[in-house]
Amino acid sequence: MKERREVPTQGPGEACCGRSADGVEIEVISAKAYFCPMCPGQEGDSPGNCAQCGMPLQANSPFPPSAEATYTCPMHPEVRSAGPGSCTECGMDLEPVAAQAAEPVDGEYGKLKQDFLISAVFSSAVLFLAMGHVIPGIERGKWIAESTSHWLQFLFTTPVILWAGRTIQSRFWASLRNRNPNMWTLIGMGTSTAYLVSIFALALPSLFSSAFQTEGRIPVYFESAAVITTLVLLGQILESRARRRTGEALRMLINLSPPTAQRVLDSGDEEIAIEAICKGDTLRVRPGEKVPVDGRILDGSGSVDESMLSGEPLPVDKRIDDRVIAGTTNMAGAFKMVAEAVGSETILARIIDLVSQAQRSRAPIQRSVDRIASVFVPAVIGVSVITFVTWSLWGPEPSYAYALVNAIAVLIIACPCALGLATPMSIMVALGKGAQNGILVRDAEALEALREVDTLVIDKTGTLTEGKPSVRAVHLLEGSYPDRLLQWAASLEKNSEHPVARALLREAEASGVSLLEPTEFESIPGAGIKGKVDGHDVVCGSFRLLSDEGTPQMQRLKELAEDLVIENEFLTSIFLAVDGKPAGLITVEDKLKPTSAEAIRILTDHRNLDVIMLTGDRRSTAEALSRTLGIADFHAELSPRGKLEFVKQLEKAGKKVAVAGDGINDAPALAAAYVGIAMGKGTEVAMESAGITLMDGDLLGIDRALALSLATSRNIRENLFFAFIYNTLGILIAAGILYPFFGLLLSPMLASAAMSLSSVSVIGNALRLKQLELRRA
Repeated sequence: MKERREVPTQGPGEACCGRSADGVEIEVISAKAYFCPMCPGQEGDSPGNCAQCGMPLQANSPFPPSAEATYTCPMHPEVRSAGPGSCTECGMDLEPVAAQAAEPVDGEYGKLKQDFLISAVFSSAVLFLAMGHVIPGIERGKWIAESTSHWLQFLFTTPVILWAGRTIQSRFWASLRNRNPNMWTLIGMGTSTAYLVSIFALALPSLFSSAFQTEGRIPVYFESAAVITTLVLLGQILESRARRRTGEALRMLINLSPPTAQRVLDSGDEEIAIEAICKGDTLRVRPGEKVPVDGRILDGSGSVDESMLSGEPLPVDKRIDDRVIAGTTNMAGAFKMVAEAVGSETILARIIDLVSQAQRSRAPIQRSVDRIASVFVPAVIGVSVITFVTWSLWGPEPSYAYALVNAIAVLIIACPCALGLATPMSIMVALGKGAQNGILVRDAEALEALREVDTLVIDKTGTLTEGKPSVRAVHLLEGSYPDRLLQWAASLEKNSEHPVARALLREAEASGVSLLEPTEFESIPGAGIKGKVDGHDVVCGSFRLLSDEGTPQMQRLKELAEDLVIENEFLTSIFLAVDGKPAGLITVEDKLKPTSAEAIRILTDHRNLDVIMLTGDRRSTAEALSRTLGIADFHAELSPRGKLEFVKQLEKAGKKVAVAGDGINDAPALAAAYVGIAMGKGTEVAMESAGITLMDGDLLGIDRALALSLATSRNIRENLFFAFIYNTLGILIAAGILYPFFGLLLSPMLASAAMSLSSVSVIGNALRLKQLELRRA
């Protein structure tokens, strides 16, 4: 799932109080920010075209190559620019990379609306002048001279083409200049041809042969050029408005963060701007207030609504040492908290950034669409030429007039705008829907890949269990250190983020045990920890770790642990050795999540997934857990490398593997999996390694994510079907295939209206995903 890219170096940004805010870590293997996908070695420092082949350069990185590169194309995220402008690929207006709380009033939508109103007024006048004779009581040439009508049509059409439609024309010429045929190539050729031919027919009628004459006169097509431009602008307004709607969920997230917070000082509370909060500050959160930044509760308690992260409507009780997240709302109670993550480091800021990036990412199916589109436009131009030649040679009189009209109709109706919208619109809506339901998708590729998964590998601690273990008891061997064992174990674990380590620290604090500073500290991922405490060599971890360290008489500890498991099947044992001798063990209990059993049943029975549990815990504990949950396949006492190798073996066997985990130990397997699923209440390393994060840490979220993936893929395929079928039938009808049988032809104006309606149908189908019900009753 990971891609190695050549990217430029990026300097760290500045955070409050002069601290540096580290950006995303990216391997640096090239100094250039842009490259040509067709010509190896052709690179540049800024957007532009390849000096060799003329193709637009693409960005090496999905992130801005510098602090100034802040604009991108909503349909071509590889196009980046330091400021507003047009996409070199498709000609659309570039949008800010950073998510914004509200649409700028002078943005693309406002400009399109203004251009459309101007175009609609003048086009209505042109259409009345050209088609007024079809109104009963108005005869052609009686109410206004035909030559006068033609000149007025020219005057009214010119501002439509050159002013209101200037965006269309500039994108058309850009596609020719860059040799990148696209939808604007077809629209521009159609409108320009109709407009220019009409000007020549009006100013230089002697240039045209009798094959162009209708009833002894040369027809003009000003109304086609004007009305087509107006309808295209209407379609663009609808598309722009739809994109604004797809960003509603993201803007709601942005607006969750409060503008101010109450900082607690010795002299009293002071109200400060959210940007002024620094790590370590003590903040007060009253009932009804929003949590300003990420942190932990120091004093008091609260009932916090975390629905914006998890989608769950019920508030969560929070007490001392519990974590609180920026943007959540304290419904009842009051507490003081310490700020641990501020600014762009908060989970809310990361969600906003990831959703914004993901909405601009491309699903794998889009690459196939791009390849088709690259040959589609030249093919349509070829069909248009063939249509013109065929009607010129074998069409009825005036053959050239028929040929020109039908050739233009082919160009207009074949516009692949619906094809280009099919995938991005569905992805944007789906990611917003996911964010509202606690499903954070890193990129569109992960969302599409999830539907193909047939095997789910899950971790135990923090995934199936609550991940909040508590110490049950300290068991000592004879001759050990009864008053020191918990102190030494907690002192070793005080720098660890593992849930078991936090359980030891809480127990030490509750018992009034003071911590010591360890030396010669060494952490063994997935096994335990060792070091020197108070002059003693202490090893704390799994049975395998102590055995590997050569600790003698380990059978005594093993028998003690097995006796304890008989009494409580879900106890986890932490083994300890001091100065090379077994000293005892600490038993820790981690309760099952209330929804784990239901989630396993749904994923196996309804989703037909093969569920496998991997854990570093002892086999007896893993066996008891798997039996309770109905998991047929489990593997215990695995290191992080063991989990990684197991996942690789499954994928070598042809399995599509999703890995769900929450800890640092799970990060390698999450990164190697076909789809990595992180529990949102776990470690940041796990979240960074996964393609999908479940913000509520609930396994039922996997079922919701699968439902979203399947619905999105189905929606994309429906859109592509509509677009392909529409274009195929539209081209045939516009070319005149029905004329020999039914005498039916498609005028360029009707072709333009049909083209706009095809885009509207795709947009409407994509927006249906907003109504998708992800939670089971």
